[in-house]
Amino acid sequence: MKKKFEINADYQPESFAFNAKYKKKAQEAINLYPKGRQQSAVMPLLDLAQRQVGEEGAKANPPYGGWIPRAAMDHIADMLSMAPIKVYEVATFYSMYNLAPVGKNLIQLCTTTPCWLCGSDNIVKTCKDQLGIGLDETTEDGLFTIMEVECLGACVNAPMIQINDDFYEDLTSETMTEILETLANGMKPKVGSQKGRKGSMALSGPTSLKDRAKKAGVA
Repeated sequence: MKKKFEINADYQPESFAFNAKYKKKAQEAINLYPKGRQQSAVMPLLDLAQRQVGEEGAKANPPYGGWIPRAAMDHIADMLSMAPIKVYEVATFYSMYNLAPVGKNLIQLCTTTPCWLCGSDNIVKTCKDQLGIGLDETTEDGLFTIMEVECLGACVNAPMIQINDDFYEDLTSETMTEILETLANGMKPKVGSQKGRKGSMALSGPTSLKDRAKKAGVA
């Protein structure tokens, strides 16, 4: 889904620089590419900037999640000897980059056909009712942002959502509520299927290659 990019908004910081930890990671990413091809590192550097902001935001009061300020894009452009507009073009194209502040827990709600057929409308409603916000809104305490997204690639375990880097699958209104309450209490919910499904196999267990499934410890 298209995310807003307001380069002159009041929330945009005046400056950005990678801290020691992320500066090292950024240089490692740049070094993966041949001399003269360093601009190929633009995507990993954008991801690193978002993660650094997220780590800093988790300690703030109120907290906030990972996003990429314009100053960070300009800093990356300078590091890679690119025109800033080229970095903006990449950042605005890919949906994994947040270009405006988000909550500490960014909840991406899949409503594409498989999830919709399995009840994603109920999951969206639960989030709205439980958090008291609408899509593309953030709670006053900075803990949650909810947004609608296209397919996240775990259709067989629908309905599912993504919270920050983690997938939560086979959801019901009840398990969605539990996840939100767990996060609100500062703890991490169980990741993956909420019904005990192993990978993407049937809920009843493997239907073929059962000997191999047993040997692998998933049956």
